[in-house]
Amino acid sequence: MIPIRSTKDASRLSRRQLFQLATAGVVGFSASGWIEALAANAATDPKRRKSCILLWMSGGPSQIDTFDPKPGHANGGQFKAIDTATPGVQISEHLPGLAKQLKDMALIRSMSTKEGDHGRATYTLRTGYLPTGPIHYPTFGSLVSKELGDDSAELPNFVSIAPVRALNPAAFSPGFLGPQYAPLVVGERGFVAQDGLRDARNMSFKVDDLTPPEGIDPHRADSRLALLENARRDFTERHAGISPVSHDDAYQRAIRLMRSAAAKAFELDDEPAKLRDAYGRNPFGQGCLLARRLVERGVPFVEVTLSSAEGSGGIGWDTHTQNFDAVKALSGVLDPAWSTLMDDLRNRGLLDSTLIVWMGEFGRTPKINTNGGRDHFPDGWSTVLAGGGIKGGQAIGDTGRDGMKPKDRPVGVPDLLATIAKTLGVDPMTQNISEIGRPIRLVDPKAKPIQEVLA
Repeated sequence: MIPIRSTKDASRLSRRQLFQLATAGVVGFSASGWIEALAANAATDPKRRKSCILLWMSGGPSQIDTFDPKPGHANGGQFKAIDTATPGVQISEHLPGLAKQLKDMALIRSMSTKEGDHGRATYTLRTGYLPTGPIHYPTFGSLVSKELGDDSAELPNFVSIAPVRALNPAAFSPGFLGPQYAPLVVGERGFVAQDGLRDARNMSFKVDDLTPPEGIDPHRADSRLALLENARRDFTERHAGISPVSHDDAYQRAIRLMRSAAAKAFELDDEPAKLRDAYGRNPFGQGCLLARRLVERGVPFVEVTLSSAEGSGGIGWDTHTQNFDAVKALSGVLDPAWSTLMDDLRNRGLLDSTLIVWMGEFGRTPKINTNGGRDHFPDGWSTVLAGGGIKGGQAIGDTGRDGMKPKDRPVGVPDLLATIAKTLGVDPMTQNISEIGRPIRLVDPKAKPIQEVLA
């Protein structure tokens, strides 16, 4: 049980006891009261497990125009390189906020992979395995949530914010782990207007179907749920198997969230307007704020996708044309959101227990094409790790003056995922049984974690 520090008396009550009292009308609470106290207490809990926030850059971002600039070379393009908090390490001029954060960041500049197709590369980066054969590999968030999640938690153990799953839906699925490890998806249809207002400042994310339909009071809703529960129990007894059990588990989790005060974590209006402005009043910025609220409350894995920005041409990071206009616009969304996220986590004592991973499915060609764009390039590109207690303030690997290939320290997908697992306190050699009865490790056994990053 986690004590709550909002009041002297409340500190003697467990979260479950407070919720029971609140639902009975004995205790009044709001998002500015005991929920925040609970989150603050969880942040300082010495037994707190680590969490991961994946910032997924759908389409494949240009490494040269973000974290591996090539000043003075024709491949360097239009952007200038700026100094960072780590002497000798430069990044793009359009990431000034992150330049100040580099002491808590490790730039991995020598990613070297083989898949240049969006669908296959997305699957590989997110699962660690190629999409071949009969095995449906789980996305990494499902694996982490299985290892670090709490089955009794009121909030989901894996939340995906504004994903773009069209490139390869299987890359976002729990695979052979089953539906109970699937993410709760929010914001896939973008922002939702509140009170009919279309101003972006008044928009937020919404979890579908958490409240009963209009005109259905709580008593009637409970009666309907009881009726459905009887039908479900009867069906499960007559049709034993993993599918009914998985469906039952997901159903029970949904009801738990519906009836829980923890669902207020998704209500961003509880946050100060200045903080919401600092993150950016856009889906990615507000998604990063939501991610902080979720890990603060113990959710082990949250992913936030950045796939578009005003002025980016609507093509996301897949910048075959007008690369520089698009990357500048996208960086203008990425930089304030990510740098504010790190400040926010640090101020709450959460940065060392929250690993932030920045990556897409591959990088972009060093050479600029005739349309002013950069094409798919898996040979030598960048990912970033931040927070989580890693050894920050460094750039690992070197793609040389022209950026065409790693000159040293090539890093493969299994190496990266093994490093993430170890940072989170998860053994990458842990095995799960696949749908064909074959044991599968979280990460390929040949993986070599990046020791320079591990604290």
